[in-house]
Amino acid sequence: MGIRQFKPVTPGRRQMSVSDFSELTDRRRKPEKSLLRPLVKSGGRNNQGIITVRFRGGGHKRRYRLIDFKRIHDGVPATVVAIEYDPNRSARIALLQYDNGTKAYILAPQGLKAGDKVESGDTAEPKLGNCMPLRKVPLGMSVHNIELQPGRGGQMARSAGCSAVLTAREGKWAQVTLPSGEMRRVPSDCRATIGVLGNADHMNVSLGKAGRKRWLGRKPHNRGTSMNPVNHPMGGGEGRTAGGRHPCSPTGVLAKGGKTRKKRKPGNKAIIRRRRPGPRGLSS
Repeated sequence: MGIRQFKPVTPGRRQMSVSDFSELTDRRRKPEKSLLRPLVKSGGRNNQGIITVRFRGGGHKRRYRLIDFKRIHDGVPATVVAIEYDPNRSARIALLQYDNGTKAYILAPQGLKAGDKVESGDTAEPKLGNCMPLRKVPLGMSVHNIELQPGRGGQMARSAGCSAVLTAREGKWAQVTLPSGEMRRVPSDCRATIGVLGNADHMNVSLGKAGRKRWLGRKPHNRGTSMNPVNHPMGGGEGRTAGGRHPCSPTGVLAKGGKTRKKRKPGNKAIIRRRRPGPRGLSS
């Protein structure tokens, strides 16, 4: 796992870098056909054709890989067949072959390789790639793909290089420290997978040119101050301007300084320490 640089034969190649894909079992390997589904693009438009999310559209055609975030095959050992590339996420995925004949994709932790054995359930050992409830995980161990509600499937720490640390347990609750620095309580019956997710160098990849961003389905992001007044509240003026008002969205909603999290969001009470400290170091 590393970063591959290119010879500067063009201006775009000069700054471009890619992953060396050294952790993949076989770069020419095709994905498991039974676990593929078509992926329909919306281009940021709703069911009426109105753009509700700006600067999206285009991009290379993809097929979705069904990922087993729940790890439902308890007590059945599985063998890692291959580590594969997934165009829909930054982490690598691992193809599992269970002893009962079932195949499934999971997020591949760093160090997992073809031929390894993994398991899930209460009886699984706390070793790399195994999935178990947080009440069975030793304190201080790194985990990923953490559930927020038992049986719902992993929702936290799923990106490349991410992991959370199980720091404490008390009663029916477990305390985890997330990659953002946030500390929160999670029911100890929630499941998590042991290990740190692979492809940690993903954050160091340089796209190198604007076209590569278009391949990912992202269109150019235009500033409000570069638009006309009819298109944006901060548009217009002679020459370059600062907008003439506080930064806002095209509909006039203020963009800076206000908190956007809902006050009555169900998960608020489970947060012990916010990811951003408030005034004078107090948690907000």
